[in-house]
Amino acid sequence: MKLGVFAVLFQQKPFEEALDYIAQSGLQAIEIGTGAFPGNAHCNPAELLADETKLKSFKEAIDKRGLEISALSCHGNPLHPKREIADLHHKHFQDTVLLAEKLGVSTVITFSGSPGESETSKNPVWVTCPWPDDFMEVLKWQWEERVIPYWKAQSTFLREHGVRVAIEPHPGFVVYNTETMLRLRNECGDNIGVNFDPSHLFWQNMDPIVGIKELAKAGALYHFHAKDTAFDAQNMAANGVLDTKSYRDELNRSWIFRTVGYGHGEETWKKIISTLQLVGYEGAISIEHEDSLMSVEEGFQKAVKFLQNLLIQERIKEIWWA
Repeated sequence: MKLGVFAVLFQQKPFEEALDYIAQSGLQAIEIGTGAFPGNAHCNPAELLADETKLKSFKEAIDKRGLEISALSCHGNPLHPKREIADLHHKHFQDTVLLAEKLGVSTVITFSGSPGESETSKNPVWVTCPWPDDFMEVLKWQWEERVIPYWKAQSTFLREHGVRVAIEPHPGFVVYNTETMLRLRNECGDNIGVNFDPSHLFWQNMDPIVGIKELAKAGALYHFHAKDTAFDAQNMAANGVLDTKSYRDELNRSWIFRTVGYGHGEETWKKIISTLQLVGYEGAISIEHEDSLMSVEEGFQKAVKFLQNLLIQERIKEIWWA
């Protein structure tokens, strides 16, 4: 396994300056944002696809620093009921796939998307319970009329270009847990897998160890985000975990995203890293920093130190048992 970072964290820095900082911090891999929600501050696929010289310079900038691209990421909602948003995010996705093919990158990361509740919807709808019966009717319509047709077509497109997609399970979208991830894969294609992010699973009371094993057993574990979640016991006891308050309202939320180690301790993360090793995952551990209590550099450096130590321990253990 290699330690990497989702480089949108450094989108305020010029690209080569960000690459220098990442390499000097001892990382081996970089995940690059290419559009939709992460933006494309460092990488505009349409521009690079149209200019071979720019494409070559882009790749050389990464290669000469000893880094590799773990994935291209365009997390978006190509199923959005507003056609202009759906079309834009779909274009970002397909351009990213074409760029991945050119760069020899095997994995593109995005969300599954979230449709509305009918043909006349204006906004996405996320169904979280089966009753009243209207909700089940909405869920059936979403999967049969929007989700499955779209992702079957994208599976074909991906296969034509030798790229696979890693869907990030995320509440608010139709794929948000292990079950919905495996349904999408089974219904639409075995080149559809997962970008596994424990932070979105912890607050749903899911066990990342079980999720990693289940997804790896299905051959669906494609990429991994290192991000944590911390809970406020008092707020959670009062209001549960379905919390719609702003992520900036840290004092009153039931949970917030944290840098790895600040939500769950070393023992939990040791088990996660060991399980990744156990199931044969050889990809990147890609740091994603969304900790509103830490600056970019503080959160990043704490995550690097924490994970480097765990990966060293894992390598020592591997050598010991060899």
